[in-house]
Amino acid sequence: MRGISTSRYVNTDRYPIENLDSTAAKQLIESSRSQMEKTGALELPEFLSQEGLETILRECAAIESLAYWSRVNGNAYLTPTDPTVPVDHPLRMTDDTALAVVAYDQFPSTSPLRQLYEWDPLMRFIGAALGLDEIHRYADPMGGLNLAVMRDGDYLRWHFDQTDFVTTIALQTASKGGEFEYVPKIRGPGRENYDQVRLALKGDHPGVVTIENAPGSLVLFQGRYSLHRVKPVHGNRSRWIALLGYDTKPGVVSSDHLRRMRYGRVK
Repeated sequence: MRGISTSRYVNTDRYPIENLDSTAAKQLIESSRSQMEKTGALELPEFLSQEGLETILRECAAIESLAYWSRVNGNAYLTPTDPTVPVDHPLRMTDDTALAVVAYDQFPSTSPLRQLYEWDPLMRFIGAALGLDEIHRYADPMGGLNLAVMRDGDYLRWHFDQTDFVTTIALQTASKGGEFEYVPKIRGPGRENYDQVRLALKGDHPGVVTIENAPGSLVLFQGRYSLHRVKPVHGNRSRWIALLGYDTKPGVVSSDHLRRMRYGRVK
């Protein structure tokens, strides 16, 4: 699963990630790091080969029905709301999130998307693009690899991530809507910037950026400090995004609370 057969799913002519010591790979890594530093996000269009995208789309069509759908309400920090602050404080402002997820353990070992996630050259490239000496796949049997499915009416509210970075592969756009929006580095360590966050939550922030998320694109995103959302999805065609779970530490797993909320089960 980590050999030559997996590499055909990637556009290696444009993204030579199998040999990170090559001149072309070093240039790619340098430009990727520069972009991440400037904006907190990196979009690599046509990262998947045409064969890879078509193969994975067929797989997604076959497994979409396995996705567990949930709707939850909460604040942008994924924390309990604070009743001691004003009602228009970001810690108290809430909104809904509604989407469905196929868990890692629902992908068969023959799954091309799973093979790609478990392919070492991809993991090493992601770590290098982020400027990290080493990253590890999630040890969680449900959270390592997810397929996020958003159908008509689904929405991912404005929020910050609780991890340093997120890796996604865009697979299919919705019939309408589903754009990924973010406000780059709106907060930072020791700098919550609640007034600016409030503007974004109310729809009044002038610094909102849209990532195209064209099918086949690999996106790296530092969401701990950049507020982001997915706009409401409309129409008959689902929005499909693969979520690839990595961390700087080995052995990372989700809590039972998160598993129950996201997958409707704990094992």
